[in-house]
Parts: sequence; structure tokens; C-alpha cells
Amino acid sequence: MSDQPSAADEIMDGVYRALRAHGYADLTMQDIADECSKSKSLLHYHYDTKEDLLVAFLDRVITDSERRIAAHADDPPAERLAGFIGWFVFEPEAVDREAFHIALLELRTQGPFNEPIREQLVRSDRLLRGTVVDILESGIEEGVFRDVDVEETAALLVATLDGARTRQITLSRGATAADGDEAEGESAAAERSDGSDGSDDSDDSDGSDEDGSADEGSGHAPSDGTAGVSDTADRPEPAYTRAVAEAALRRIVEPLLAAGAELPSLEDGIAAMAPVDEDERE
Repeated sequence: MSDQPSAADEIMDGVYRALRAHGYADLTMQDIADECSKSKSLLHYHYDTKEDLLVAFLDRVITDSERRIAAHADDPPAERLAGFIGWFVFEPEAVDREAFHIALLELRTQGPFNEPIREQLVRSDRLLRGTVVDILESGIEEGVFRDVDVEETAALLVATLDGARTRQITLSRGATAADGDEAEGESAAAERSDGSDGSDDSDDSDGSDEDGSADEGSGHAPSDGTAGVSDTADRPEPAYTRAVAEAALRRIVEPLLAAGAELPSLEDGIAAMAPVDEDERE
């Protein structure tokens, strides 16, 4: 049995690479032919138009996602949910993945005007929400999650993660200081929603331990004179998808957990759903 990829696999891999390189709007059949080492005439032999080929590609992407999700069907529900959330996270340096999702975003705009593309988009949405529903139902049955409206919770979680990914790929390259101010404001609002105004209500208002030494992070000036300078000032901002995924675990998943159930880490979730090879489409 040959290990060589089929012509169909080569064409789909070519579509993937061409979308990353050219996006949807500027993509041509010749671009795809160049990426898969097939002739343009051969592509037209199998697919009448670029749209026909892209619909077939979307079908392949969704089928691959179905297989990937099915491979984790026997994992514990909380771990599966963390893995699902981690699936949406990608860092700014993942430029190929970003380019691919930008192209997919362009494709999604064709949904209202192209019925075959819309059908694939609806199928993808049903897969994502259905996966979360299945995880929640399994978790409720096993006593890991509280009894909640699974359809409503799935819709909220998918919309949150999908929106975060869209925001990252559309705004990350044009981020400004205003974005940082907005994020800081959102963080402060979240603290207020928890009933905290950010102040320390402890009796030890001088920020000292019983032995008189200053607590770490108490606000006392460091001895080297760098008062007010944070040691995290030079660290890059986390990817927006990562920040939202962390918030989803805390704000959506953690309240779902039954007594005694543990919240999996986002890193474990990301690792669980990591692609097997670099060309795996996410």
C-alpha cells in the first residue's frame, strides 16, 4: 500500500497553502495549481470554478475537525472542554495560522451570497456547538458539571471563542495603546463585578508581615530605586485568544463544575488539541 498522498490530498494541501499566501479575494486557480504542482487544467477537470474547489476544501477541513474531535471523545469531560477552548488559542507569532484564518474569515463573508459555502459554514457551526453540548451532557451525567442549559451554554462559549479569534486576526496588527487602556478598563470592571474595588481590605494596612518585612508586591519602593517600575513592563501582551480562553475557563467553565471537580489548566487543553503535524488545518 502506497504512502504517497492522493491527487485529491495534494490539491487540498495546495488550497491550504495558497489561502495562507494569497487570501481568498486574490486567490486564483493558478495560485492553487502552483502550490500543489498540478496543472490549472487538471484542477478545472475536477472543479468547474474556484468556488467549487473551495467548497470541497471547507468540506475537508470540517471532516478533519470531526475526526480530531472524535479522537478525544473518551477523555474526561472537563479535560475535553479545556481542550476545546485551547483549540481556539494561537499566539501572534503563528503567522501561518493567522493568515489561514484571515482567509477563512474572507470566505465566511460569502455565506450570505453563496449557498454551498453557507451550507459548509452552518455545518461547522453545528459541529462546534454540538461538541460542547455533548461534552456538557457527558459531564452532567458523570457528576462533573452542574445541571445547566447545555444549548445556551454551548452557544455562549462558541460565540465567545469565535469572537476572540476574529478580533485577534482583524485587530492584532493594528493594536494601539488605546487597546491596552480598553483591556485595563475591562479588567477593572471584572474586578468590580466580583465585588472588589482593587483595594486591600486586610487589617495589615502597612503591607508588612508580622516580622516587619514588606510583602512582595506590596507597593513598597524596591531598594534599587526603581519605584513604580513593574518587572513585567517589558513582557509582551498575551494573545487575545489566550486571554479570552483563560477568562472563559474562569467565568464560564469553573462555575459549571460540581463540588469537588477540578478545573483543568488551559495549557493542558492546548497541548491536548495540538496538531500532529505543522500542516494540519486548525
